[in-house]
Amino acid sequence: MKIKFCGAARNVTGSQHLLSINGKKLLIDCGLFQGRRKDTYQKNTSFHYDPAEIDAMVLSHAHIDHSGNIPNLVKHGFNGPIYATLATAALCQVMLLDSAHIHEKDAEYVNKRRARKKKPPVEPLYTMDDAENALPQFVGFQYDRAVEILPGVKLTFRDAGHILGSASTLLEISENDHTHRFGFSGDLGRQSMPILRDPNKMRDLDIFITESTYGNRKHPPAEDVAEELSRIVNETVSRGGKIIIPSFAVGRTQTLVYMLHKLFDENRIPNLPIYVDSPLATNVTEIFRQHPECFDRETYRLFLRNHDDPFGFGRLKYIRDVEESKSLNGIDTPHIIISASGMCEAGRILHHLKNNIRDPKNLILLVGYAAQHTLARKLMDGWDKVRIFGDEYPVRAQVETMDHFSGHADRDELIDYMEFMSPERMKHVFVVHGEESQSLSYCELLKEKGYSNVHYPEEGKEITM
Repeated sequence: MKIKFCGAARNVTGSQHLLSINGKKLLIDCGLFQGRRKDTYQKNTSFHYDPAEIDAMVLSHAHIDHSGNIPNLVKHGFNGPIYATLATAALCQVMLLDSAHIHEKDAEYVNKRRARKKKPPVEPLYTMDDAENALPQFVGFQYDRAVEILPGVKLTFRDAGHILGSASTLLEISENDHTHRFGFSGDLGRQSMPILRDPNKMRDLDIFITESTYGNRKHPPAEDVAEELSRIVNETVSRGGKIIIPSFAVGRTQTLVYMLHKLFDENRIPNLPIYVDSPLATNVTEIFRQHPECFDRETYRLFLRNHDDPFGFGRLKYIRDVEESKSLNGIDTPHIIISASGMCEAGRILHHLKNNIRDPKNLILLVGYAAQHTLARKLMDGWDKVRIFGDEYPVRAQVETMDHFSGHADRDELIDYMEFMSPERMKHVFVVHGEESQSLSYCELLKEKGYSNVHYPEEGKEITM
């Protein structure tokens, strides 16, 4: 068996890991690299392998940094099955089309500017047709069901608790009279977070690839989130401001809506309008409603048992129409706008930031991870001027970051996840999907816990087991 690290190695985005087993090639994830725009096109169109030679693919979850390059993979010759949970397969049906639409629109916008400068046009990373061609290759099945996907390879998905349908991957591999229990964490969720069940820990692994997004950080206690969110809302409303929340359309938006619903019901925040301005988030929320099998007991107790919708209430409005989105700019009274994308690199959130970032009454609330060089990261880091659509804007609005909503396990939760993985049995641990400061610190922590062969692989590195 060979493992080749083709993405999210020594960085956070673009998850891709290639296994060679019994003469077959199995790809785990095929995500988009996200970062400086001048770097992304080249990295996302250059594979460390021939896509036509891949026999099958396993997808951990639907976030674009794990799934978003699938249309390119298919475009370049991959025609095998894509194994995912049922909820992940459903999410990808809308998310990949939305991603393609954004790439087409971005290219269209850039080409208008290039035409004025008499420069040749650029091509979108992929098109709607490319995304549509990939969708029939998805094969969905439930958690905890073992399925043989290649000769000598059984796949079982364990609930990762990160977003709807997210999974950790267990592969039971028989090769050359040897057996391996191989695990890939995917993105691991947190304990006791709203809506979703806690991560289901894998056991007795021989080889493990683990994420390390927060490998050197500890999140605030989950129980503090309601108090902190209500404080932020009340303070902004009291000064007559608007609350602009860049949010990932999948997972983060639904968690925010759920928490705001609870705070309204408990009379802890005023009765102000909330707008979810994202066609994708609107579509994704419908998919959430169709998959209650992924929800935790609290969601049943607070909402479903009483036939109440966790994602809908009186003051909440989902917006699809572009003109209705534009009309939000004319509302002067306090309100909340939740809009994609979470890293502020595309989508309607850019328009809302452009229109509200110069008013000190307003609040920009950042509620998730932001990769280096993204607009959200610049706001987190306290830049006093940022570029939006090529123009420079002073940052006068208040900016706050809430780690409470992070969907990633922190350092302690990552270690806790390995409770049933014996250091004596574990042959290799590979640490990926993290910035250097997070990953290297987590490598050292693993060594302190007794795991001997801990690796921090470079992109393109291939290792024979």
